[in-house]
Order: sequence, then C-alpha cells, then structure tokens
Amino acid sequence: MTMEQPEEGTRSRLLVGRQIRRWRTERGLTLARVAERSGLNVGYLSQIENDKASPSLAVLGQIAEVLDVSPAWFLMNDVPPPRVVRAGERPVTATDGGRVEHVDGRTSREVAILEVVGAPGSRVGAHAHAGDEHHVVLRGRMRLTQGEHSIEVGPGDYVRWDGSIPHDGEILGDEEAAMLLVRINPRT
Repeated sequence: MTMEQPEEGTRSRLLVGRQIRRWRTERGLTLARVAERSGLNVGYLSQIENDKASPSLAVLGQIAEVLDVSPAWFLMNDVPPPRVVRAGERPVTATDGGRVEHVDGRTSREVAILEVVGAPGSRVGAHAHAGDEHHVVLRGRMRLTQGEHSIEVGPGDYVRWDGSIPHDGEILGDEEAAMLLVRINPRT
C-alpha cells in the first residue's frame, strides 16, 4: 500500500490499485471477468487499478471475494522479505557428546529454534530457564526428565513443558539422537 501525498488542506488516500492488479493477474483473471463476477463496471475497476478512483470498503470486499483473498492483502505493499538461514550458516555450539544448532540463526528474541543432537549415552544436564519448550524427536530415543516426571520418547514424538522447571535429556540406545526444540521466550 502506498499513500498519495495530499495537497495542502486535503486528506491522503490509500493506493491499492497495484495490489489489486497483482492479485487479479496472479489469478489469471481479466478486468472483464472480475467485473462480471463482482457486478462492478470494467471502467471503474480500471480506475481503481490505476489509482484514479478510491474504492469503498464494500467495493474492496467485493473485489477480494472475486479474487479469493483477504481485503487486507490489498493494503500490504511494503512487506519485508522472508529471512533465510542456510544450513551451513547456522550458529553451532558444541556440547559434551553432541551439538546444538540454532536453526533460526538467532534471528528472533521471542522464539529460539534449535536442533539438538547427542551421541549415545550423552546427557544435556539439568537446567532451567524462562519460557515454554516444544520438542519433536527427529531420530533416536531419549529419556526426558522434568522434576519427578521421566518419559521415553522416539521419532515423531512431541513433548511440551515449562522450561522454568529443571529438566534434563539423555540419549538412549546405541545410536545418535536428534530433536527439534522450539523455545518460546517470555516478553520482558
């Protein structure tokens, strides 16, 4: 969405034409087809797409329905690109008998996404921290302990717990184990 610079004493208006045209062409629809389906005039739709007319919310809703998108999408213009962390660029911390890879590249303060890999018989060691943890076992078997609770998990199993309660993990069996761990950090 862009804003047209107002002249002295007038209000600015939202420019949505570019996004409407983008979604229309992505859907492979002509102006005539959108007009037919929405009940709007082809000329009026053309004016909207060229930012020569400002549609009401009701009209944006009609166009959005035809294009099968949320009307809010017409207001999104300056969307930041996705952040990509390549596998070879992940920060890695070596541990006794394993490693912790920051899958997310430490790009967020709210969430940490880690791949934790451990050798047979290795342990994480009891620790605690603020925030919830979500675990998905990728391979191998583990014993996860939190307080008085101890569970054995394997590939595909999911575990969630409160990270502020002391917890530990141990690799079981004679093969390496790995889990994806998502830690939700509380806002400060």
